[in-house]
Parts: sequence; C-alpha cells; structure tokens
Amino acid sequence: MPNCLTLKKSNCKNCHKCIRNCPVKSIRFSAGQAHIISDECILCGHCLVVCPQNAKQIVSELEKVQVMLRSGETVIASVAPSFAANWRGVGIGGMRVALKRLGFADAEETAIGATMVKREYERMLAEENRDIIISSCCHSVNLLIRKYFPEQLKYLADVLTPMQAHCTDIKRRHPGAKTVFIGPCVAKKDEAEAYEGIVDAVLTFEELTEWLHRENIVLTPDPEDNDESRARFFPTTGGILKTMALDAPGYSYMAIDGVENCAAALRDIAGGNVHKCFIEMSACVGSCVGGPVMDAHRGSPVSDYMAISAYAGSRDFPVAQPDAVAMKQFYAPIDLGVAMPTEAQIVEILEQMGKHRPQDELNCGTCGYNTCREKAVAVFQGKAEISMCLPYLMERAESFSADIVRNIPSPLLVLNERLEVQQVNVAALRMFKLYTPSDILGDQVDRVLDPSICQQVLQTGRGVFNQHMYLAEYRRFVKQTVVPIEQGRLLLCILHDVTDEEEIRQRREEIQQETAEVADKVVAKQMRIVQEIASLLGETAAETKAALAKLKESIRDE
Repeated sequence: MPNCLTLKKSNCKNCHKCIRNCPVKSIRFSAGQAHIISDECILCGHCLVVCPQNAKQIVSELEKVQVMLRSGETVIASVAPSFAANWRGVGIGGMRVALKRLGFADAEETAIGATMVKREYERMLAEENRDIIISSCCHSVNLLIRKYFPEQLKYLADVLTPMQAHCTDIKRRHPGAKTVFIGPCVAKKDEAEAYEGIVDAVLTFEELTEWLHRENIVLTPDPEDNDESRARFFPTTGGILKTMALDAPGYSYMAIDGVENCAAALRDIAGGNVHKCFIEMSACVGSCVGGPVMDAHRGSPVSDYMAISAYAGSRDFPVAQPDAVAMKQFYAPIDLGVAMPTEAQIVEILEQMGKHRPQDELNCGTCGYNTCREKAVAVFQGKAEISMCLPYLMERAESFSADIVRNIPSPLLVLNERLEVQQVNVAALRMFKLYTPSDILGDQVDRVLDPSICQQVLQTGRGVFNQHMYLAEYRRFVKQTVVPIEQGRLLLCILHDVTDEEEIRQRREEIQQETAEVADKVVAKQMRIVQEIASLLGETAAETKAALAKLKESIRDE
C-alpha cells in the first residue's frame, strides 16, 4: 500500500491522540513519535483530523496533475458529489468553468458513476439471491473488511466504486483521456494506485482550493438545475439507499456510518445475527460529506445534508448502463501477517507495565488502547512502548521521587503557598523529634522552623541558599536552603545539619583562646624572670664595682 499519509516528525509531541482515534490501531510509536503502519491502515483519515499539531500530511499529487496538463494530454476531472456541500451554490457548471481555466478539458460529476453502481446493486438484489450485500463504494470500508474481517469478504459487493465506474466510462467515451478524481477522501489516493489504469491521479478538495487560490481563480455560482441527478445523494448517510428502489422481496435495508459501527455490524454478521439484507457502509460519520479533507464546513452534518439535498434531483442520470461483467471488481483479502503473543507473553508485558494483578489493569485508555491487554499485545508487536502507560509512569515517577526524598540524608520539607508542610522525609522527622509524617503534614512550618526565609522566597520568587541559623529548641546548627518549585506554587526547604562542624569550630576557638591565654601567661612569667635576673645582675655589678674600687684604693695606698 502506498504511503498516502506521512508524518512531520518535528511536530509529533507524544500526545497519543492519533492512536486513541484510530479505529484499527494502525499506528506505531517509537521514541515518542507516531508512525502510520501503511499495511494495517484503512486510510479513514481520523488521525489527520484529530492531530493537534498537524503532524499528519497527505501526499499530494498536484504536481503530477500539473505535469499531465502541461503535456497537452486530454485530462478530465471526476468531481465527487460532496462538492455541493464543500462549495455551496457553485454547482458542476461553476466547477467546470474553474477547472477548465486550470487546464482540464472537462469536468463531470462522479454521481454519474454512482448511478451505474446503484443500478448494479439493484440487479444483484433482484437476480442473484445473495444473503447479505455490503456496498463497496467506500474504499476504507473495503480495506476494513479485506484486512480485518476477511471471512465477511464474501458479502462485499464485487462492484466498481462510483469513482472507478465513472472514470472507466470517461475513458470509454474519450479514448486516450486521463482522469483525475477530486474529492474529500484520503483513501481514494490508495484506491487509484491499487486499481491501475482507471484513475490517473487524485486530488483532495483542500489541494484544489489551494491551487485555485494560487491561480487567483474564484469559483462562481452555476448550479445547473437538473432533476436527473438523484445520485447526488450518494455522499450522505443513507444516500445510496435513497437512490435505490428498495423493493427486492424479503430484503431489509440499512445504512451504517463510522468505522466503529461498521466493525460492530461486521461482528454481528460473523456471529450469524444478520441475514437477508443490503447494508450501506461508510467509514466517515455522515458519509462522504464528513470526509477528512472536506475543505470547508467540516463538522456541519445538518447543513451539509441540506446542501446536498437542495442540489440533488429526483430521477437518475440518463446513463448507458454497462453490463454486469463490466461492473465487476474483485476484492481480495489482505493478510496482515501480524503475530499474536501467547498468554504468558501478555502477562509478562503487563508485569513490566506494573500490572501485577487484574485490579491493576485500569483500562483508562490514556495510551490510546482500549484495554491494558490490548496495549500489551501492541507492545509485543512493536507498535507501542511500555512508557506509553500514564498510570505506570506516574507511579514510577512518584515512587522514584519518594525514594529520593526518603533517602536524602539532609532534613527536607516541601511547603505549599500557605507554608503548610506537604512532604517531610525521615531525616527531618528525626531532627524535629517527630514520630510519623502525619505529626506535621498539613501544619504550618512555623511549628518547627522560623518561617521568615520561606516568606521571603514566596515574595521574591528567588531562592535563598545556605542561610546559617541556630535551632535553639533542637540545639542544632543548620544551613537552610529554600527554593521555589512548581512555578512557585511549592517551596523546597533543605536543612544541612552543621552542628558537628559548628561544635568542632567552637572547640577549636576555645582551644585557641586557651592557648593564647597560656602563651600570655608564659610571656608574662618570662618577663618577670628577666626582670628579676636583670635586678640581680644590677646588684652584683654594683657590688663588684664597689669591691674593685676598694681594691684599687688599697693598691694605690701601698
């Protein structure tokens, strides 16, 4: 299958919204990025519509169409009947004028092919005595059955789609012409690729609008009132039935829209609960007027229907009906080849997701999958990651955070804006002589701490780091750090106990003081000793001087 939808990786923000809205879960997540699994996709376009980042893109064939037009080939547009809801009041005449200005040779309504298809449905009901017939107009429904309900493929009408029937008819009437389908559907791009030689290119309404805008071409009203146009009802829910005779003996008729409802009906058929009926199935809610690439008025089901009803006639287009063989189309089953895990493997993956007991399986759907077991299967198949489980991530983060808080050796408090204690660790309980967290949780912090620093941080929004303080009641010296977290809604208060260091510092200061005092005493004593020695030396010197003087006189007398 060609990749009609692509991903802009830079815009994918790991929101899982696409997988939540994908009816067949054909999206694989890797490194937080969503990747469409083309082999499993039914191209319903839900992911394109719901993506909040516009990360999904439709592969454009505009350049291919422009090349065909420049080559001089005859190119004829087949315009889906939902155009009457997209460009209200314009009509096929107005579309034809605008498309010819772009270089198309002509433009016709796909509803012409729809008339052929509905007549073939009526013939099958009247002549073939089938139990159940499912309309084959919607390529997404066809892919749903071929890929996910192959046992019900026998009930799918083996008939051309209106696009195929009309483009085949165009080529029959205009040998050598190229055909371009223009509609609100992503799946038609894949359909054109899958059945070669019928439709040469597909443009969406959005692509055509952008093209017209670049060429400064304005669509002008030309409704072309035509009562022979009942098939214009085809793009509405029940529109196929509205064009049919509904008179086959013994048959019931029903219209179902939305992939989930179609899948539910197919399960009913598989269960043997449905018989003898014709079922019109559309993947889009509201049918084609609710298509993923309706350029305008998206999400206006009532006004869309009214626009189609006002434009549709009450009789069939006057077309030459091809024979039954020419209207045949073969729809083969598509084997997805997806491996399924064993029960033991599912249990192992569930345990990795933190689902150890059945009651742990919350089935909350935040990962995009309906149940935890469905998510486990997707993990086994490589389509999902364990980390996509929000409750698992929250529990893991909370556990991790709690472990950090619990095992930090420094006392720690978390306060709210009212300075009420929201969290406390074991070290803080020991410091404040508390037994359990409940003894302080919810209380004002001033019960255990001076709140002035916390109030300062709340007012300024700036943290205070390593503020030295003494907790007299607890006889502890601490360095207090208070920082705002959660954008200022919480305060983180960490107390680094420096009591031992402070006591060592004080003891060191005491020793230094004692040493200084001892030194002073020693110096004083030494000075006294020196003075005493000096005094003794002075007395001795005087006595010596006197003795020598006497000796001198004695010698002189002799």
